Amino acid sequence: MDPTPPSSSPASPFDMVSGALADYIPRGGGAAAASTGPAAAEGDRCAARRSGRGDAERGGQEQILGAVNVDRNLRITGCNLDAPPFAGVTVAPGAAFADLLPPADVPTVTRRLQKVLETREAHVARVQRLRRDDGTELVVSMSILPAAPPREGLTVSLIAMAKRLHLYASAAAIGTSLDIGETAQSLAQSLLAWGDVAAVDLDYAVWTGEAVTEQAHERIRLRRAALVPDRAWPEGYLTPGDNLPREASRLLAGAVLRDDVPQAVVLPDREAIERALGDPRLVRALVPGDRPVSVACIPLVVEGPEGAPEPIVLGVTEVWRRPERVFRDSELLDLQELVAKTARHVDLARRHQREHAQVLALQRRLLPRAGSDTIEVASVYEPTTPDSAGVGGDWVNSFPLPGDRTALVVGDVVGHGLGAAAAMGQLSMEARALLSAGLGPGEVLERLDETVSLLDDTDAGLAAGYSALGSTCCIAVYDPVDHRVVLSNAGHLPPVLVLPDGSAATLTAQPHPGLGAEFAVREPFDVHEFAAPPGSLLVLYTDGLVEDPAASIDEGIGRLMDVVRLVHPWDDLQRAARRVVAGLAPQGRLRDDVTLLLARLAGRRGQDTATWRLPARAEAAARARALAFPLLRRWGTGDQARDSALLVVSELVTNAVRFADGPVTVRLVRAGARLFCEVGDTGNGRPRLRRGALLDEHGRGLHVVHKLTTRWGVRWTETGKAVWAELEA
Repeated sequence: MDPTPPSSSPASPFDMVSGALADYIPRGGGAAAASTGPAAAEGDRCAARRSGRGDAERGGQEQILGAVNVDRNLRITGCNLDAPPFAGVTVAPGAAFADLLPPADVPTVTRRLQKVLETREAHVARVQRLRRDDGTELVVSMSILPAAPPREGLTVSLIAMAKRLHLYASAAAIGTSLDIGETAQSLAQSLLAWGDVAAVDLDYAVWTGEAVTEQAHERIRLRRAALVPDRAWPEGYLTPGDNLPREASRLLAGAVLRDDVPQAVVLPDREAIERALGDPRLVRALVPGDRPVSVACIPLVVEGPEGAPEPIVLGVTEVWRRPERVFRDSELLDLQELVAKTARHVDLARRHQREHAQVLALQRRLLPRAGSDTIEVASVYEPTTPDSAGVGGDWVNSFPLPGDRTALVVGDVVGHGLGAAAAMGQLSMEARALLSAGLGPGEVLERLDETVSLLDDTDAGLAAGYSALGSTCCIAVYDPVDHRVVLSNAGHLPPVLVLPDGSAATLTAQPHPGLGAEFAVREPFDVHEFAAPPGSLLVLYTDGLVEDPAASIDEGIGRLMDVVRLVHPWDDLQRAARRVVAGLAPQGRLRDDVTLLLARLAGRRGQDTATWRLPARAEAAARARALAFPLLRRWGTGDQARDSALLVVSELVTNAVRFADGPVTVRLVRAGARLFCEVGDTGNGRPRLRRGALLDEHGRGLHVVHKLTTRWGVRWTETGKAVWAELEA
């Protein structure tokens, strides 16, 4: 398309602007004479116009305008990028305009330039990035104007993003993450608009989530949180993750707390910096390179806690640039405003980090600690995200129960964050307390069902903005003597049992809705028993391990069964658990929390246990003593321990015969240096210690049991109860 011929009518506003911008580009001079090609023909030169900068300095205004002339082939014919913000942006006559752009932006900007050439319709005020020689980028507002007649080509105006505009854009972008590292990195990248290198150093308390309540200089310790640009730095220079030497921490903290008031500090040249640091080691650690440099240090400040009038310094930001670019007062005000806004986000991230640490501590506290000689356990927990917003209510636990049994519990509280974790902790602790008190799995789930309903009432639940309705739980109790598992399930995915021969099956129970589901028909929780021969592997998990949007949940459970079949009986169980999770959980960001518990069931050897079933008659106690005596002697029990065990057996059997009906079951178990004695009957009355009168002959049996045992209690069974006692062997 031919350019529009000159017109006698008044010039359009765009023609006037493009003409003025073209006049803004200097003409003539030695540089032009030495040039060849289009640039020399037009007599333009890409050189510094010093008068513009000097006028700007004298007027107290920062020059931010630049202009570039481009021919129809999109090659540069002239330019004026002398304003200080354009320092480091190099252009040459005859070079392609695309050389100024990051590679990813070339196609888009080229299309825009060509469109303006064809339509002669201006493209105004689009945010664009330019490349500097050192690899950094400059953000500008770019307008593309058709050249004013009789010129051809385009005039591109470049306005270095006004600091205020950059300030507002940065403040909006920095607060988008609650991760401390990401917040610091966003701040450092924003600070590059004022310098060549930016660093953010944060107090240790920010990283750990501790309350920052003191401002003593001796207390402040800094760690580098962010550094931009990302490039190879000299040896000894501090990079993200490095701890600042204590002297440097005190120095920076003292510098920004002059007269105990946080404020920006400027060191105008390298000599002043070296004098302030004093130690060559600190110079290597803090000063980026050996070139002349100046620095502005701006503190990250938040208001102190209530009752503390002094502000708190969370860290220090450093903006480094060439000394000829003097930090103006207006720039320092902008820097302080940006850093002040960021400080609030850093403090919020610190509080979030503290909550995150608390939630994870609670989560880890509930994970199984260790197994016993009858069961080996291993667990893996991976939250959805590394922050507390991603830490949810998934939990597994295993703990010993009276009578040599072991409880295995898995649950999933709806939601994520501190509310879900708090509900998870309450349910987990309540389940442990109820199981330890002797309640069976079904009875425990009934109590948890009531608890979830209470957690969700108007005062405790909805007012807090959180609901635990629909939470799930599965409880399994392993008996190593009978080699059986008793199971009850409230809406949770079924456990998997891998038998010693390698076959695997799910332990399915009667379906039941999740906890607190009052809208459903209230039915009792079913209890099922399954055989678990020694060497079996019991697998408990949450849905995050097996859920896949591309497959059904049954297919996910099938994949889990295929993987756990490969766990060899001699494999390290913790490594095997991590291997199972790695094989099933997706890589990268998880869709949901992943929780897995593997339990290898060893059981008790037959020679370490004995069970007798006796009729409920007066001679039952004597018969129990007669059966227990040779067994205890065969086990090598000491005389005193044997006498105590026989007396305990006699008292418990006597009580069972006196207060209950039906047969009496006596079980003795040897577990290392301990003896377990358990006497079961069909009664449902709970034995209790009571104070008797001086001459009262009744009620002394339990006092004898209490004195001779390390602990004792009652366990409820499907047919009645069992009184158990633990003694030292």
